[in-house]
Amino acid sequence: MINTINQTNFHFPNQKSVYKGKVREVYNINDDLLVMIASDRLSAFDVIMPRQIPYKGQILNQIATKMMQETEDLVPNWLIANPDENVAVGHLCEPFKVEMVIRGYLSGHAAREYHSGKRTLCGVFMPEGMKENDRFPEPIITPSTKADNGEHDEDITREDILAKGIVSEEDYLILEDYTRKLFERGTEIAAKRGLILVDTKYEFGKTNDGKIVLIDEIHTPDSSRYFYANGYEERQEKGEKQKQLSKEFVRQWLIENGFQGKEGQQIPEMSDEKILEISDRYIELFEQITGDTFVKADTSNVLGRIDKNVTGFIQSL
Repeated sequence: MINTINQTNFHFPNQKSVYKGKVREVYNINDDLLVMIASDRLSAFDVIMPRQIPYKGQILNQIATKMMQETEDLVPNWLIANPDENVAVGHLCEPFKVEMVIRGYLSGHAAREYHSGKRTLCGVFMPEGMKENDRFPEPIITPSTKADNGEHDEDITREDILAKGIVSEEDYLILEDYTRKLFERGTEIAAKRGLILVDTKYEFGKTNDGKIVLIDEIHTPDSSRYFYANGYEERQEKGEKQKQLSKEFVRQWLIENGFQGKEGQQIPEMSDEKILEISDRYIELFEQITGDTFVKADTSNVLGRIDKNVTGFIQSL
């Protein structure tokens, strides 16, 4: 099998600390820069799978980088450089404790809530008479709390965010404005690739000088749901499932094999063939979303490669 990145244990110049998330590891350099390493870990239902997916980290890192470059005229972001295929270096930020989820269509979690009889999600009204995957009259923002590892993100209303002081009203208005602008641009980018950006989430932080910027990933298959535009209307009219471009295929396989992240459930074993199939699907996602051909990085000594590239970059500053 191809070498993958699971855990990292680097000691970069001027390193202060390291934070290990579900799929990313973030190194604090001198309380000034963050080095974000995209691992090949696979998370589904807020659970990290036992095996890693070859090239997944590279794919997510490179999609996020391209999308940040294509939106930086609208919304400032944290990114400074990509010294390695799996690495983004940017400004150290204090993250907001909410994820800004925006939905253009009644899909996924929103559809499940709707089918259970609910007509509001995070305090936002959803019209009567909608079918799964129908387009909303206009996109809705349905924020969630940002959970610690092993915990589940939870829906929260705008009113609760402000009442609990999680985000100030002044800052929250900026987050909403940025979220709508990014989603509109993401929708335009997707349309050029024959895709529909269905829903996505954005994360924001504040730099040391108090500037609000976009952080983490953007418009990747792990943070977003895409449909193929071709045939969307016909599938809706016939009540057929939409052709998706997202991590949903992983979730569906887990569900079919008796796992939804619930207590007492066993994670199904993924064979080498299944791992490579998922890797190939991620490569397909990359090429469809970006319009670029995916170039596999050298993984013969992947940790050594990252150490050398990041250390060299930090020393060059």
